[in-house]
Amino acid sequence: MTNRISAAVSQIAESATLAVDSKAKSMRAAGENVVGFGAGEPDFPTPKHIVDAAVAACGIAQNHRYSPAGGLGVLKDALAEKTFRDSGLSLEPSQFLVTNGGKQAVFNTMMTLLDPGDEVLLPAPYWTTYPEAIRMFGGIPVEVFAGADQGFRVTVDQLEKARTPQTKVMVFVSPSNPTGAVYDHDEIEAIGKWALDNQVWVVTDEIYEHLVYDGRKNYSLPALVPKIADRCIVLNGVAKTYAMTGWRVGWMAGPTDVIKAATNMQSHATSNVCNVAQAAALAAVSGSLEDVAMMRSAFDERRIMIHKMLNEIPGVECLEPEGAFYAFPSMEGLIGRSIGGREISSTLDLASFVLEEAKVAFVPGEAFGAPGYARFSFALGLEDLVDGVSRLAKLVA
Repeated sequence: MTNRISAAVSQIAESATLAVDSKAKSMRAAGENVVGFGAGEPDFPTPKHIVDAAVAACGIAQNHRYSPAGGLGVLKDALAEKTFRDSGLSLEPSQFLVTNGGKQAVFNTMMTLLDPGDEVLLPAPYWTTYPEAIRMFGGIPVEVFAGADQGFRVTVDQLEKARTPQTKVMVFVSPSNPTGAVYDHDEIEAIGKWALDNQVWVVTDEIYEHLVYDGRKNYSLPALVPKIADRCIVLNGVAKTYAMTGWRVGWMAGPTDVIKAATNMQSHATSNVCNVAQAAALAAVSGSLEDVAMMRSAFDERRIMIHKMLNEIPGVECLEPEGAFYAFPSMEGLIGRSIGGREISSTLDLASFVLEEAKVAFVPGEAFGAPGYARFSFALGLEDLVDGVSRLAKLVA
């Protein structure tokens, strides 16, 4: 035995998004004026009524002890009500598992569904965690790429061409991280019906459900195709909608047998999510959406600005983001150029150069299965956003 680290863990790469954010924060701590577009988290504080609920929960002795591994009953009740309110999807509280953030919901889902050799159709560009979670449990990610020319939205024809007898699952994310794409009603319905007809499980990530712009509406796939409910897992959480990334409360919802199996596994892995954080999540999902509307309005203003400014940079082309809080421009026009005396060979190279020279941090598209593109989060103040893009424009001019 010569391997100190298992093969399963050795193959997992560091989270590129967190790595960029961490580097930017460490540079700031060292006194450098860095503008960070790397973090996928709102820059707003958690709304006061949610924090107040957590403070009150700290004083309740019952919250100092273990609670059910699958989540507090009152929170699961509220999640069922919230899911019906927001997406029209009717589920029982027993169909929910409360997890330590959305990432644990992803890992729980893949661990519960996949056997070694199972293929997972993964539309690209994708969130960085998905391929790692699939590989961790022996699955094989099969990338299905949709570029800017098709609005970063995969088609049924593409999915069908990628499907094999080993295909078990497809991942569906709308609104999308990293592209900001939002599938419309007919596109979602068509994909859902295709999955149903071919007995493919759907893992649908709805964590950005409230962040859509220009009058668009977000649709939940199992609400549009109810018959797929027995082969569909819905992932969600409080992080993005309620500015609660650090509270670490997410959930997965789906067929009772899958949720029970995942709950059994979680009872051994982490037991319950922090009771105080669950109390905060309860206040979030059962409260008013006024704070959400305020944050969405601010994101919308930034969305319009970053789209305009990026497209004014020669060599950069950016589709207007439709949802979430990310712009995903093509940087192809900057690749192969000499900038500031340095030959730029890739978006990885460009990101490193821009951070060093302009003190601007963004995530290169390689992290999302999309070399040549880059992800810019606009979840930062408007003044910082303008400053950061202006620095980039000046550097590459």
